[in-house]
Amino acid sequence: MTNPRDALSAIHTEAARLATHPLRDLVGQEAMGRFAHLEGAGVFLDVSRHRLDEAAWKALFAYGRAMDIEGWRERLFSGGHVNSSEDRAALHWAIRSDGVGQLSEDLRTAVSEGTRAARAFAEAVRGETLTGLTGEPFRNIVHIGIGGSDFGPRLLADAFQREQDERYTFRFAANTDPEDMARALTGLDPAETLVIGVSKSFSTQETLYNLTTARDWLRAGLGEDDVSAHLALVTSRPDKARDWAGGEVSSFHLPDEIGGRYSIWSAASLSCAIVLGPDIMDDFQSGAAEMDAHTESAALEDCLPLRLAFLDLWNASFLNEGLRVVVSYTHRLRLLTTYLQQLEMESNGKSVSPDGTGLALPTAPALMGGEGTIGQHSYHQWLHQGRGAPVEFVIARDPSADAEGQRALLANALAQSRALLEGRDAAAVEASLRSAGASPSAGEIAQRVMPGNRPSTLLISETSDAAMLGRLIALYEHRTAFAGALWNINPFDQWGVELGKVMATGIGADLEQGSLDPAYDPATAALVRRFQN
Repeated sequence: MTNPRDALSAIHTEAARLATHPLRDLVGQEAMGRFAHLEGAGVFLDVSRHRLDEAAWKALFAYGRAMDIEGWRERLFSGGHVNSSEDRAALHWAIRSDGVGQLSEDLRTAVSEGTRAARAFAEAVRGETLTGLTGEPFRNIVHIGIGGSDFGPRLLADAFQREQDERYTFRFAANTDPEDMARALTGLDPAETLVIGVSKSFSTQETLYNLTTARDWLRAGLGEDDVSAHLALVTSRPDKARDWAGGEVSSFHLPDEIGGRYSIWSAASLSCAIVLGPDIMDDFQSGAAEMDAHTESAALEDCLPLRLAFLDLWNASFLNEGLRVVVSYTHRLRLLTTYLQQLEMESNGKSVSPDGTGLALPTAPALMGGEGTIGQHSYHQWLHQGRGAPVEFVIARDPSADAEGQRALLANALAQSRALLEGRDAAAVEASLRSAGASPSAGEIAQRVMPGNRPSTLLISETSDAAMLGRLIALYEHRTAFAGALWNINPFDQWGVELGKVMATGIGADLEQGSLDPAYDPATAALVRRFQN
């Protein structure tokens, strides 16, 4: 087996060869061989518009084999402790994939127990056999969480907003800003409101603040101190949940082996199970299971998430692209980029390996983007004529939607990808202006030139249903985990999140008490004094 250091050296050689190579000369099957396109689990991938050819792809896969990426994949799907810093497995996939992996039945059952209990609770709420203190059925669902306890359910709920059960008003609150919670509760009747709190540690400051606010609102509206019938909590610390609630409360287990940003499949999506119903949730899970089966069994060169992980490694670590732009050309996926920002940057936004060694290569790029044609009227200007960045176009077609609108959406996505590649030179600009009767100056021409030569990826699904979303989220999860393994970082911890939270606790106490920590830097000390006055 090739030594990883030698394999990296070979990739550096390929990157130096291709770094200034015109992208137009590399596009297509001929240059990339069998690496240009890939299809699996209902997703089509086109990576032909990247500064890569067959030799470079082979060098990337040689590095993957040198890093034993196949063995890493086997450890992931057999319950190995791939989360090295916390010495545990990463088992989010096991909730949705009964036929995938090599887990014992006992472990698989334990991991999915909380999800099954949450689904049963959801059906009781939907069937109106579970009600609030007054006996009225719940008609308002308020989901409280932050980060991974918010982004996933919010994405899922927004994607299938039109399919939501019309009986329910569905609200989210995540921010500590009191305005967020106030908006979530405005116009709701406490007697008909179920508040669902999601916090793995049950110590997250923002979530506890919002839950306490919601509990106080319930108590005031219902005239009762014990409002536990209107609360449901999802956590790995049921003891803390009971202490907070002051007694027994409906709680659902979130296993330690499931990280917050990978928890969309778990009891963390209880609110969605109520409002969207079992059919959508089942389809969502089954789509993810399809991607899991593909990821576990496909040959390395045919594995969609691994191919994308190599693309991330190539662009970020060898071509020094510090940003990737994800643009979804389907309204259902308008929150996808927000979801991916946490998944990818919290997982792989690191520069130290699990053994504490600093990494020589740049790792995960920053991520931005949004909704297709809307972005064309804002940051696409920067993509075409500014510094630019690799762009990922996500297309999920809806066969039942208006054909004209679907054609326009697809035409825009393909046109943007083509324009990034081909651009428009001065001669073409001048010819276009003169054909319109203008006599352009050199400056007028130069301002309209598009350099082109900019890479893009297309990810295409022929459906836009819940199974599609399940496939996509599972694809991105596995891509993120593979990329972490290739960078030799742990994609399942997030120590960088902790420092600011710890400091915020101290600053909050000083703001409340009028004290001042002598360890503050002068700028922080001055601002704390300002807000104490």
